[in-house]
Amino acid sequence: MAAVLAWGTSDFLGGYATRRANAFLFTTVVNIGGLVLVGTLASSTHAQFPSGRSVLWVLAGGACGGGALAIFYRALSTGRMGLTAPVAAVLSAAIPTVFGMFTEGPPGRIPMIGFLLAAVGLWLITRAEDGNTPEGIGLALLAGTGFAGFYLCVRQAGDGSALWIATFTRAGGLLITGAIVLLRRNFSDITAAGVRWGIVTGCVDSIGTILFVRASQTGRLDEAVVISSLYPAVTVLLARIFLKEHFTRWRFVGLVAALAAVPLIAAG
Repeated sequence: MAAVLAWGTSDFLGGYATRRANAFLFTTVVNIGGLVLVGTLASSTHAQFPSGRSVLWVLAGGACGGGALAIFYRALSTGRMGLTAPVAAVLSAAIPTVFGMFTEGPPGRIPMIGFLLAAVGLWLITRAEDGNTPEGIGLALLAGTGFAGFYLCVRQAGDGSALWIATFTRAGGLLITGAIVLLRRNFSDITAAGVRWGIVTGCVDSIGTILFVRASQTGRLDEAVVISSLYPAVTVLLARIFLKEHFTRWRFVGLVAALAAVPLIAAG
């Protein structure tokens, strides 16, 4: 749940800031800010360094997540945050959840009810109510697939230090987004304020990553992913409060249902 708060807040900040900056350049700044924070924490606390195999898995996960994050910020900036964020969350949660059920067996009856309630809640949040396909949905689906790859790769990294895993996740993300920025030679499409917000966003997002890694290490992958994927509730609420996005009755019901699913899933 702490990861939900961190990721939901960082996504709102990133989506808002990307309206005035190039998505890949902004995400590069996000990765730099997050890398400095978690790298400092990992080295200063003398956390155990992960194995070479774990590092490779985490770098791969970071590359998937880093590219997906840039696409996701673009989706948030071009569409309605209250819709694009949950769409990405649904897909990013569905793929690892199915994988976890096959590899770890089905969860108990109460968590299954929680899964269904979360699915219904996220569907109510994401459904289009005006008959038109909103902008940014395609990008949100692509980002959700990348996030799913991040979840699965981090799980394969094993039970190493969450601080080092988060560090190499940021390094992998920086490699992919930095390479794209260098190829495009787009170094100026961001303001000084955008750089500052990027650093803040990266720090908050990296804290969420640390929390998710610990959750996935101490419990089931599907439960950790589904609970963490409720972060759009925070993004939607912030968009409603600060951006005055339209908030329908059914979307509010969906948010309540999604949040109510958390204790049921955690009961497993």
